[in-house]
Amino acid sequence: MKFMRIGLFALVALVAVGMVSYSYSQNPSDKVVVEQGSPKRKDKMLLSDAEWKKRLTAKQYAILRGKGTEAAFCGVFYDNHKEGTYYCAACGLALFKSSAKFDSGTGWPSFFQPAAKDSTWTRVDHSYGMTRDEVLCARCDGHLGHVFDDGPSNKGGKRFCINSDALIFKGK
Repeated sequence: MKFMRIGLFALVALVAVGMVSYSYSQNPSDKVVVEQGSPKRKDKMLLSDAEWKKRLTAKQYAILRGKGTEAAFCGVFYDNHKEGTYYCAACGLALFKSSAKFDSGTGWPSFFQPAAKDSTWTRVDHSYGMTRDEVLCARCDGHLGHVFDDGPSNKGGKRFCINSDALIFKGK
């Protein structure tokens, strides 16, 4: 019982300082999680877990909401050379332009910059014993991939390593 009170106190403290934010309903799968550090937008898209599961395929859900990754060289867009724009598969926000795509040799679609300054946001990710910068969609907070400092030096040096299943491509 003592440990339950400490755990409850810790959760209350985290909510109070804004580290965790939930909207509650009668159904636990209807909670809406607001990501810490997420940019405020007029077009922000916050859905419950149940709504995301209805909206996305199983693969899209595993990546965008579950922060998963697809296997290297298996995604539909890693070798796409068509002109166009890549959109968030969850909310439709324009994320990357084909003109910013390059072959990084990693097996994932790689870009040296987002389509617009406010298309994506990043936060530190300590999962799997590594420290990386996670890339998220600025509208729906969907996990897209990670950004690294080993991109083309003449284009700013960034490599946005993005999961194909997090994207929808529309050609010109």
